[in-house]
Amino acid sequence: MNIEVLMAFIIYFALVLGVGFYFYKRSSNMEDYILGGRSMNPYVTALSAQASDMSSWLLMGLPGAVLLMGLGEAWIGIGLAAGSYLSWLFVAKRLRKHSVVAGNSLTVPEFFSNRYKDKKGYLRFVCGLIILFFFVIYVASGFKGCGVTLQTIFPELSVELAMCIGGVIIIAYTFLGGYKAVCWTDFFQGLLMLVAVVVVPLAAIGALGGWGDLEAGWAEVGVEQFTNLFWDNGSALGFIAILSLLAWAFGYFGMPHIVVRYMSIRDPEEVKVSRRVSLVWIVIALSAAILVGMVGRVYVGEAEVMSDGFNAEHIFLRMAGDLFAPIIAGLFFAAVMAAIMSTADSQLLVASSSITNDILGKYEKYNDPRKLMWISRIVVVVVAVLALVLALFGGNNIMGLVSYAWAGFGAAFGPLMILSLYWKRMNLQGAIASVFTGFLTVILWNTFLTASTGVYELLPGFIFAAVAGVLVSLATPAPSEEIQREFDEAQSYVEQR
Repeated sequence: MNIEVLMAFIIYFALVLGVGFYFYKRSSNMEDYILGGRSMNPYVTALSAQASDMSSWLLMGLPGAVLLMGLGEAWIGIGLAAGSYLSWLFVAKRLRKHSVVAGNSLTVPEFFSNRYKDKKGYLRFVCGLIILFFFVIYVASGFKGCGVTLQTIFPELSVELAMCIGGVIIIAYTFLGGYKAVCWTDFFQGLLMLVAVVVVPLAAIGALGGWGDLEAGWAEVGVEQFTNLFWDNGSALGFIAILSLLAWAFGYFGMPHIVVRYMSIRDPEEVKVSRRVSLVWIVIALSAAILVGMVGRVYVGEAEVMSDGFNAEHIFLRMAGDLFAPIIAGLFFAAVMAAIMSTADSQLLVASSSITNDILGKYEKYNDPRKLMWISRIVVVVVAVLALVLALFGGNNIMGLVSYAWAGFGAAFGPLMILSLYWKRMNLQGAIASVFTGFLTVILWNTFLTASTGVYELLPGFIFAAVAGVLVSLATPAPSEEIQREFDEAQSYVEQR
């Protein structure tokens, strides 16, 4: 075990836990713990949203997919960059205002429930269960990433022990500090991730002899297939395949741990600053991650890529470890952990808040804010343990787990989010129909049709959920005057500003 690498890790994790402890003393109520008191500045909001979005997928999943199948996989990155920008443009400012008008809603399920005056709590309960279901899967992908990263860096550790160590660290600072701890750690982790994902492929290009030698290496792979945006895994990409990859964009409109950032910004007028910062970050980060995979194919060579036991998702770790001094490599390894933790912490917090604030918090005996905060912390631990069990015994790779959960959230909540913010005629019945349709479509399509059609389940799930929401709303009574009045109030503020 390299002592310098270990020291870099220890220092990094000590700082992360220190942030958690700092905000432990400053979280006095549920609005502080869940939403940071709606006081987050635009730069922290932007980087926190992007860091919590990307996870180990940025430094492991996407580069690995590009390395194995070629530049055609970049369509996912193009879709994500477009989706992130459009979500900031069309959702962020409206949701910030609508969530305040709708009973000062602190979570996505609470916003939907308050928006449609769901007095019996059916919509809120269903949304809470869907969040719990998909976040267990999503957090499991993070724990898998923790295990792979730590076990690669410290071979003395078993992958199971490595997963547990990563899980304990994530749980600790999420448990302590809540939303502000998560956002501020995400801010610094987002900066570290950006530096690492840019520097490592550039260093690898230098080690290979420069751009000319890299192009020569691609020619050996089969330049027409590998570096062609319209080829994937040696086959030409058709319209349906490209549309399916671009469909990742739809996930942003319904991702609870991302859209909740919009609700926390201190001033709706600062959304434009966050949007610009976010766009710059995501374009640079995704471009560099794609470059990691492109360079990595030449760096390891065709013989190793075709050998048994080669794991393409390790390429960033491999290059960072080979090309940099141990103390610098340790920081770059910590960047992978930052990518994992910045997503898992946000997801754990949103999952716990969906149980405590959206379900238990509506019962009178749980009305004490301090009691709810402690219940929320306990739920963080429970959800993390469930995710850890799935990570230990589930057979899916990181990319597979992330894509499934991304589709689930995007289809279940994305169409409803857009309709809730832009369509006055939308009602409770339509909202429930939209959520159920999106959720069930993703489950059924992934099980029976994704493999045979090649269509990512998010695309049909999003379309069917939107159609169901509109048709059911039109077929049932219009929303009450109170609901329409609140909608007009929020809309007038957005239009005036």
